[in-house]
Amino acid sequence: QNWTRGMSYCLHSESHLDTGPIYVRENGKLHMVNQGAGGIQNGTPKTRPFRLFSRGFSVELCMNREDDRARRQRTDHFIFTYTKEGNLRYSAKSLFSLVLGYISDNVDHIDSLIGFPEQIAEKLFSAAEARQKFTEPVTGLRALQKFTEAYGSLVLCSLCLRNRYLVISEKLEEIKSFRELTCLDLSCCKLGDEHELLEHLTKEALSSVKRLLLKDNSLSDAGLRRMTAPVRVLKKGLENLLVLDLSCNPKITDVGIGYLLSFKKLNCLDISGTGLKDVNAVIKRIQMQLGLVHSKVPLKEFDHSNCKTEGWAEQTVLQWEQAVMEAIKPQDDLRSRTAALRFYGKTRRIEEVVKCNLVNTETKASGNLQFYKEKVQNCHLPLKKEVVGSHELRNSKKRALAEQEKERTSKQKHLCLTVEDWDLLNTY
Repeated sequence: QNWTRGMSYCLHSESHLDTGPIYVRENGKLHMVNQGAGGIQNGTPKTRPFRLFSRGFSVELCMNREDDRARRQRTDHFIFTYTKEGNLRYSAKSLFSLVLGYISDNVDHIDSLIGFPEQIAEKLFSAAEARQKFTEPVTGLRALQKFTEAYGSLVLCSLCLRNRYLVISEKLEEIKSFRELTCLDLSCCKLGDEHELLEHLTKEALSSVKRLLLKDNSLSDAGLRRMTAPVRVLKKGLENLLVLDLSCNPKITDVGIGYLLSFKKLNCLDISGTGLKDVNAVIKRIQMQLGLVHSKVPLKEFDHSNCKTEGWAEQTVLQWEQAVMEAIKPQDDLRSRTAALRFYGKTRRIEEVVKCNLVNTETKASGNLQFYKEKVQNCHLPLKKEVVGSHELRNSKKRALAEQEKERTSKQKHLCLTVEDWDLLNTY
């Protein structure tokens, strides 16, 4: 009885913690200590509600909480909807959507997607795109490269960057990560001969390009020589090119047109607005060596309506453009102030950048120099087709063969590569 008295003393002692009922096993039986009487009750104990926490204790259910270091907003695991009566109902998300959201939040940590199903990969790309993961500076590029390495043209098969030089300068590495493009529009970007993106055009990653629009890009003969060097010497690069637009580049002369003769698969060519000296000789040369016919009516291939951004990353390119436009907004807000300062002569007047117009006065002045291959039906032919007699074509082909033989005999010495070509090849 002594140990029961000591235990009851401890139970009746003042303590801030509620220990609850105490059970003691003696001689194979379970006894409960009666705190009120200080004795022991035999037999099975009566269950009573047991409180784990005090009455003032509260618990907050926090699901899908992210790391405190990141502090990013995430959606919870429930979908809340309202019924017709106005009652709030909720349903749990599927396990697939939860896993998809988790992976899209950490898409930059993916090692590889090669061999992963395309249907699920497209949903994963859309989920990451909705979270704007591809707009982030470093992690966005890393994640985009994983998709382009695995799926190529599915991510993007056609890219239109017409008059978007700021997007090119801000997202150059991301643009270079796209593979297996079939159409690329870089019109009115003023890239010049030394731009890194033009050098990237000669890589094997863009050997699938069939439509290349380089209108109004300040190109010269040196730029064409660099762009065609892999095709002329190594038979690589833009060897599959079908449509080429080089209009509104006044620095391109007759010498630069000679570099284009290496594109044997070319079906449509536009060299309007270039600095040609002997136009008739260039027309005959293109007709003889490439088999292209001069069109007197503008072709539909060069109206810039067929090249659009298409693929999974279509919205991603729009997000890039939107981010660039938001960065320019503060400058637009200061236009009224700068205009007033210009009026009073306090600031130097700076000419604003004039956007490129597809219908240019230079092309009208120099004439339409668009060419197409007559036998190709896939190419959009003009509304009024130029009629050429079959006898004239046969005679022209015979003359072309004769001229080619003469050129071969006279230019056998020039078959070896020049020093400039070797320098170009060493850069690749």
